[in-house]
Amino acid sequence: MQRTAVNPVPWSVELGFNQGEVVSGHTRTLYVSGQTAMSADGKPLHEGDMAAQLTLSIDNLEAVLAGAGMSVANLVRLNVYTTDVDLLLRHYGGLAARLGAAGVAPTSTLLGVARLAVPGQLVELEGTAVA
Repeated sequence: MQRTAVNPVPWSVELGFNQGEVVSGHTRTLYVSGQTAMSADGKPLHEGDMAAQLTLSIDNLEAVLAGAGMSVANLVRLNVYTTDVDLLLRHYGGLAARLGAAGVAPTSTLLGVARLAVPGQLVELEGTAVA
C-alpha cells in the first residue's frame, strides 16, 4: 500500500491530519463503526471522564483494527464525534500521540453533536483503514 498526502495548505499537518490522502496498491478496506468507551460486555464506562473515554475509545478502535489484521498505521480516515468539542480538545493530545506513534496523520473530521447513541458517552471514533 502506498499513501500520498495531499495538503495544498500546511496548517492541518501541524494539527495531526492531512487534507487528503491518495491510497494505492491496497487490497483490503475496513470500515470501522463508531467506537466509544464501552466494556467488552457492552456496558458504558467512565461517565463524565473525557480522558478515560477517549483512551478506551481508541483501545476499542485498535481492537477492531487488530481483528482485521490491521493497526492504527492502516487508518486513512478518522471521524471524531463529541458532545463537548472544547473538553475533547483539552484531551486530544492522547489521540494525536497514538496516531503520531504509528506515523500516520489520517484525514479527519471533528464534529460536535447534541448527544451520542449511548447516554453518558462523550466521544465516538469512526474510521476507515486499508491494507
